[in-house]
Amino acid sequence: MRQARINKLRLLKERGTDPYPACISFDVSGINEVKLAFKKYAASGKRVGIAGRVMSRRVHGGSAFLDIFDGSERLPAGKAGLQIFLGRDKLGEKSYSLLTDALDTGDFVAVYGRVFYTKRKEPTIEAAKWEMLAKTLLPLPEKWHGLQDIEERFRKRYLDMLMNPEVRERFNLRSKLVFELRSILDKFGYVEVETPILQPLYGGALAEPFKTRHRMLGMDMYLRIAPELYLKRLLAGGMTKIYEIGKNFRNEGMDATHNPEFTTIELYEAYKNADYLKEFIAGILSGLIKKVLARNTFKFGGQIIKFGKVIPSVPFWQVVERYALIPNAANISRDDAALYARRFGLNPAQNDIKEKIALEIFSKICRPKIIQPTFVVNYPVEVSPLAKYANGSDRIVDRFQMIVAGIELINGFTELNDPLDQRKRFEDHAELQKKEDKEAHPMDEDFIETLEYGMPPAAGLAVSIDRLTMLLTDTHNIKEVILFPTMKPR
Repeated sequence: MRQARINKLRLLKERGTDPYPACISFDVSGINEVKLAFKKYAASGKRVGIAGRVMSRRVHGGSAFLDIFDGSERLPAGKAGLQIFLGRDKLGEKSYSLLTDALDTGDFVAVYGRVFYTKRKEPTIEAAKWEMLAKTLLPLPEKWHGLQDIEERFRKRYLDMLMNPEVRERFNLRSKLVFELRSILDKFGYVEVETPILQPLYGGALAEPFKTRHRMLGMDMYLRIAPELYLKRLLAGGMTKIYEIGKNFRNEGMDATHNPEFTTIELYEAYKNADYLKEFIAGILSGLIKKVLARNTFKFGGQIIKFGKVIPSVPFWQVVERYALIPNAANISRDDAALYARRFGLNPAQNDIKEKIALEIFSKICRPKIIQPTFVVNYPVEVSPLAKYANGSDRIVDRFQMIVAGIELINGFTELNDPLDQRKRFEDHAELQKKEDKEAHPMDEDFIETLEYGMPPAAGLAVSIDRLTMLLTDTHNIKEVILFPTMKPR
């Protein structure tokens, strides 16, 4: 098959045709643009030029039909693209024979001709001339949906998107989500900023980082696990409403909702607390869903999900007690927590503290049972080293996570701005690091110095763009909403 196409490539060159020209000899328009004005063009006999990929090819003696797709449309499967009619009498023998001898499905071409409707009312262009733009050497898959190895779709996303219109639509929706989020935050006076992805010290979350080496500086560096600590530095610098949309990287396990490289929108507002941000983000998401989906609800996994005006809040330990059936969960011992975890099929490390074990139970056992949007609040301080204490407590922090259909969509809290308290918490995590907890937060002297110069009271949160896209498209694997997910080479 490939050799046959290489032979056609040679044939094009022998007949004086460049199979990969740098430009087209006539002006072209997008197929969507042409279709929108088709009736007007057909009535006037207008000639137009289009360019795209040949998705089908049918030759009948002295005439041929092509279906050309250029990606400009957002239509259901089977309706995208435009039909082209090519006749030997219009093109001439030389051009027509080149078409029949050298053109394959998958090739990129440009055509120019008259707009008309067939007897079956099919919008069509009658080509007066055509040009080869790119000769393909491999055929497109005939039945992409029928492939047994689903991972092949992720490895060859370009074919996945080309053959499956619903995949293209999913990523169009993702792009619209990001656009609308930017528009909403800009309207509320937030300023978009950029912080380093390559950092001398990772921080802002409990996660194992990816480590690299900078030769010129002779120092280890890390891909960021979160932008949080740099965004807080900007609060200290006088900015009051900021957000960043970007990539984070965590050297962690991979599953249906985790990819080592992922995208979040993280925002902070000075002089606000977690209660304010919960109400603020709930309103934003409700409006965003209406804007993007044109309705108030969406379906995920057979469940109808609705963002109401008020989203309920449930304390963390109460969730553990209710869904994991652990009585008095906040006060059990570390060994008892580990015993419960093992009963659930979890395998806590020997040095994991009780609160980390409880968080694992919450994530794997409790969270999947929370379907409608719910704020889980008041997390233990041991797993929340950057959040301010709640209501004078020395065990619970003012932190929240929004859970939707069993998925953690948002994480946020009232920010800790007490430098002495922050140092103590970093010191506690340094002890955990000595016990080989790779997810413990490192000591960050530079950040503590920032707090000592003063950071205003503030609240912040992060929304997972990937998981939000999953929810709004009823998609159940994060690889389906990341254009190029992390994959192990074959």
